[in-house]
Amino acid sequence: EQLVESGGGTVQAGGSLRLSCAASGFTFDGYIIAWFRQAPGKEHEGVSSIASNGHTLYAEAVKGRFTISRMSAANTVYLQMNSLKPEDTAVYYCAAAHYTRTVVDPQGFIAMFDYRGQGLQVTVSS
Repeated sequence: EQLVESGGGTVQAGGSLRLSCAASGFTFDGYIIAWFRQAPGKEHEGVSSIASNGHTLYAEAVKGRFTISRMSAANTVYLQMNSLKPEDTAVYYCAAAHYTRTVVDPQGFIAMFDYRGQGLQVTVSS
């Protein structure tokens, strides 16, 4: 049972990338799925999350530019990232927590994970 991420890479400022987070060995039913990122020398931060009922949460820094969605049939969550900025450069990873075991941080993102992906690099050049 694991999360598998894909879609990272390098893009110029203003460009777009779509990240995917797929569940392997389990289904996303009942799970909150979140994307986090960590840039060199910076704290880990929540980017966006989506619950089974479709409720979404976004960090202020990405509102209006990033969109999270889930495709239940494919057991996959996507993070569409548009209008990328150099400050979006970071390692991004997805994580999952079942709603019955949800603990959140002050920003409302899950703080304890049942599963976590390995992470992938997103680099935005200026």
